[in-house]
Amino acid sequence: QVQLVESGGGLVQPGDSLRLSCVASGFTLDYYAVGWFRQAPGKQREMVAYTSGGSTNYVDSVKGRFTISRDNAKNTLYLQMNSLKPEDTAVYYCWIGGSWGQGTQVTVSS
Repeated sequence: QVQLVESGGGLVQPGDSLRLSCVASGFTLDYYAVGWFRQAPGKQREMVAYTSGGSTNYVDSVKGRFTISRDNAKNTLYLQMNSLKPEDTAVYYCWIGGSWGQGTQVTVSS
């Protein structure tokens, strides 16, 4: 059974950092395209970071601040988020090969 379990969200102040984790079970991470998406209240879900076949893309608003990475040995996907801004507030979802995590709330507020 495919399962993705996210963690690492929380309430932080502008300028702080967070690292989101997404642990995959039921399949091997290293064969799949992976990504992070987010959905803010009243907005559509948007791609934040996506990597496939050696190519990585970020939404313009997070370039230079967020980094997607994976640890295949741990079957875990990460999103390192630095210099967080209030506009980064959203529920963040990991996506691996067509499966979604349950989402983790990130709130950036002073």
